Amino acid sequence: MSKQVLLVDDDREVREALGQTLELADLSPVLAGSFIAAKDHITADFDGVIVTDIRMPGRDGFHLLTHTRSVDPDLPVILLTGEADVPMAVRAMSEGAFGFLEKPCGPQDLLGLVGKALHGRGLVLENRRLKLQVAQGDAAARMLRGTSAQSQQLRERVRAAARAAAEVVVTGEPGSGIAKVAEVIHLLSSAGNRPFVKCAAASLTTQTLGAAFQDAASGTLYLDEITGLAPAVQFALMDTLENGASARVISGTTQDIAASVDAGHLNGDLFYRLDLMRVHITPLRDRSEDIPVLFRHYVSVACEQANLPEPDITPDVLGGLMAQDWPGNARSLMNAAMRFAMGISDMPRADADDILGLAEQMAQVERSLIIAALRRNDGQVTQTAQTLRLPRKTFYDKLARHGLRAESFRKRGDAS
Repeated sequence: MSKQVLLVDDDREVREALGQTLELADLSPVLAGSFIAAKDHITADFDGVIVTDIRMPGRDGFHLLTHTRSVDPDLPVILLTGEADVPMAVRAMSEGAFGFLEKPCGPQDLLGLVGKALHGRGLVLENRRLKLQVAQGDAAARMLRGTSAQSQQLRERVRAAARAAAEVVVTGEPGSGIAKVAEVIHLLSSAGNRPFVKCAAASLTTQTLGAAFQDAASGTLYLDEITGLAPAVQFALMDTLENGASARVISGTTQDIAASVDAGHLNGDLFYRLDLMRVHITPLRDRSEDIPVLFRHYVSVACEQANLPEPDITPDVLGGLMAQDWPGNARSLMNAAMRFAMGISDMPRADADDILGLAEQMAQVERSLIIAALRRNDGQVTQTAQTLRLPRKTFYDKLARHGLRAESFRKRGDAS
């Protein structure tokens, strides 16, 4: 059970007496005489509870309660009240306080309420730890790497699709890992320990489609590039789905699937039957912050497979990678990582004497990101600043700091 108690009271004698009571009960009090002294201890992962007086000079117990609720609504706050403060304490209870005690409070009353709060706090933190462990340890976390908001949204969408157990269409550009996403959906589903069968849609006949369903049994059948399915096979697939297929179907495509329907290449009824859930993979160029994470992982895997020492990956290397558009997405980045690991890449490698400090590395990465944004926006200052979410003046300051001129990135003689 948690043992920390943040005790806040401007009366020194009361504060020390209550602190001694807590210590004698084998608890760990943290004493503070004001909100200012206490606020740095109030965090979402604080392993304990708060006991605070209501009436204090400056920011009182109500302010502390409001602040705590904004940081972590599940962090218990117990209020210490005088006789005349009871109505206020009751009001605070309705606003989220865990409980209140009238001063002077007896040791048993204090320890009893604190004990209940600590027990509840321990359960909350343990539940959070278990949820985080599950989120970090599932197939989506292990196999779909990336720190960007788009990558996090992809993992959550994949988890939702896995829970739904409905047909799914996975879309993305070439090299983005469509088949891998489909496999993760399968692994996270209730059929995760059953077969996962992959088929190229264009190569299927009505006979081989039936055999593929048999191989998938009660698992998952993944159909790659679904828009290439022959008309006869489309009708056979539709018939199988309508009559209750034994396997779940996940389809993937790099094409505009709606346009294929409009052009008559894909049966509309089949499309709507397959497209119960959609999972889209964002292109790598639109989530450049994922590039360092992915590149380091691919280099590590390549070195392990080839029994090679891992080379240092400098900010110059990462900056150059982040400045590229990567039309081949993760697949082309993986190829670049393999070449880098084997020493056959034209990307620079670091000697021991060339390793930079953190500030210098961050400056190089920032410069590379600005250059990449300028190139994408044809050197237009306003658009580039908006892309980087920087005020215009701040952006100009950064251009000057890095010795960059926006106009040198323009393909046309436009004014900003």
